[in-house]
Amino acid sequence: MSICDLLVVGAGPAGSIAALVAARAGARVRILDRSSFPRNKLCGDTVNPGTMATLARLGVASDVVARGITVEGMLVTGDGVTICGRYPDGLRGRSIRRSDLDWILLRAAIEAGCEFDPGVNVRGATLGETAGREAIRGLQVAWRSRSMSIPASTVIVADGRRSALAFGLGFLRHPPRPRRWAIGAYFTGVRAPEFATAAGGAVGEMHIRPNGYIGVAPTPDGLTNVCLVRPFTPGETGFRDPAAMLQQAIASEPVLRNRFASAVATSESVVLGPLAVDATGRAPIDGLVLAGDAAGFIDPMTGDGLQFAIRGGELAAQAVLGALAHGWSSTHEAYANARASAFAGKWRFNRALRAVVASPAAIALGGVGARLAPAALRAVIARAGDCHLAA
Repeated sequence: MSICDLLVVGAGPAGSIAALVAARAGARVRILDRSSFPRNKLCGDTVNPGTMATLARLGVASDVVARGITVEGMLVTGDGVTICGRYPDGLRGRSIRRSDLDWILLRAAIEAGCEFDPGVNVRGATLGETAGREAIRGLQVAWRSRSMSIPASTVIVADGRRSALAFGLGFLRHPPRPRRWAIGAYFTGVRAPEFATAAGGAVGEMHIRPNGYIGVAPTPDGLTNVCLVRPFTPGETGFRDPAAMLQQAIASEPVLRNRFASAVATSESVVLGPLAVDATGRAPIDGLVLAGDAAGFIDPMTGDGLQFAIRGGELAAQAVLGALAHGWSSTHEAYANARASAFAGKWRFNRALRAVVASPAAIALGGVGARLAPAALRAVIARAGDCHLAA
């Protein structure tokens, strides 16, 4: 492997955007990933208006627009209440298969000058000291059927919520609560909701219930993405047959049952969990920056996981570029402040919404509020879509 200024671990949206931004600024960047691309990934397959605005600012939105379909707004149901909301001010999101999105962003990074090595499993890190501060020295990897060490003084860790590096170095932990798991699959033969027809395009759906939620989104290839998120109870056996659990969840929902009457699953049901990952507060390591889900993962109930990843990757690259130019003495503090400024409001919003979902009483109260003031929930839809970022 050639000498570089920056190693990026993970070629998903956070890693690819971080690599792209750093390479455009003149850094020599190498991206490592355990997978070959394109590759499939469990995701809601929607890019909200705020994230589309971020991609446009970074100059990588055109292929997403070309490969995706327009998402006009959201359909939200809960406790017998149905709220249909267009995104305001003519804003639109896109629906695109995650495999296509990741490949678009990775190709953009490669075109910017990044080198990419697939099939590299990063297992750990070698640490040392610089001026009395803990610092990264290299990565321990498995590549081409052999173990090896790669020298590295600057690394962005963006290999997801199961990051071997982030967990191994003590930066992440699974919180005891909530313990939510996701099951996702693609279906054909699903009838669109009436609101989609009235809106003149596709809509994202979120069906919130006391024990979890179901997200539904059409995809450009005519399929429908369905993702069930629900708590996992120790000892339960339902997750042993995720396809049956997903079908049962659909059949138990009056708002979905008829629309899926002729539906047929076209993929295996994929299980992912536990979803929530928290940062531990471990002291930072000079030369090492966490981005995307590797920096902590919150259930993306509002479909904004890609915004956290893409904007987070951009912030990580900016932090590293500053450190390469001026040193690491204040880099981590500045990076933490930048992430808080960008995401703290949405983190609070998502945690509040997650708490509502976990409380039957709150769901019922929210239903009453929605009946009395539906404009309030439409404002929630605008906030969920990060529409303020596209203004």
